Amino acid sequence: MATIYDVSILAGVSLATVSRVMNKNAKVSEKTLKKVQDAMDHLGYRPNAIAQSLASNRSNSVGILVSELHGPFYGSMLSGIEAELRVAQKHAIIAAGHSEEALEKEGIEFLISRRCDALILHVEAVSDDYLIDLVEKEVPIVLINRFIPSIANNCISLNNELGGYIAAKEMIDQGHQEIAYISGPNWKMDASDRLQGHQRALKEFNITYNPKLTYEGDYQEGGGSDGLAYLLESNFPFSALVCANDEMAAGAMNLAREKNVLIPRDLSIIGFDNIILAQYIHPKLSTIDYPVKQMGQMAARWILKNTFKKPELEVKNVFEPKLIKRDSIISHG
Repeated sequence: MATIYDVSILAGVSLATVSRVMNKNAKVSEKTLKKVQDAMDHLGYRPNAIAQSLASNRSNSVGILVSELHGPFYGSMLSGIEAELRVAQKHAIIAAGHSEEALEKEGIEFLISRRCDALILHVEAVSDDYLIDLVEKEVPIVLINRFIPSIANNCISLNNELGGYIAAKEMIDQGHQEIAYISGPNWKMDASDRLQGHQRALKEFNITYNPKLTYEGDYQEGGGSDGLAYLLESNFPFSALVCANDEMAAGAMNLAREKNVLIPRDLSIIGFDNIILAQYIHPKLSTIDYPVKQMGQMAARWILKNTFKKPELEVKNVFEPKLIKRDSIISHG
């Protein structure tokens, strides 16, 4: 197996010059660069990334832990992170925690063991205390969609409570008084915050919150269809349905078609996230924009600024949701 010494001899340059070429040092001339690259190609030499990381104490890789690897929400998040890192010539190592405490901890330990220079975490099951303790250790971390006051600088978060409020208020502004709700799993902070925002809007406009018109879903399409089925069987009338994410809204809309419930004539629906699916289903889904791609980019930028010493980068820690009006809501009364 060829070594860096073989490359330096064949290219007729010093070991330091070969090292500068491998580290993309701008001080190397084009002529020297070509000589070294030609020698590497001829010998079939590939730099040993592990050895390089041990020598430089940098692996130029960032560990990313997300809840799932499927679906447009996580796809947008990961593409935002990867695009920002790629421009800075850093690489991503990705693991999934599946919203289970043991798997989230296992994923974090795996990423640390791979000598990642920093971690970007979208975690839901591990405790605040665990994450606070993690921040105090050697590997820098930044959290997405999680806000912990004592480590606020390490958090890139969305005001989920405000998003829940905006969704319910839009229904109220359109004249709806009987409003049903399909939540996410209530043990998840974002789901709990969105429900609190929903309840705040109802209270502000003197509408009594009816827990019988709330169904706890799972953020999946099946949770939306099951939720609407439950609500229709409750015998409590409602003209509007607020869903805690777009996937559940899509599931609810599918069941509505099966039950000959016309949207929006018979039932107005709003979602949350503004995934790409929302603008292509029929009718086009009104929703709350969750700028998850931009939040992913911002998490990567946080890492580049704080770990890879790029102080010129600006980081935004808190994002605000906004209403996206489409065709799934109609005025009532």
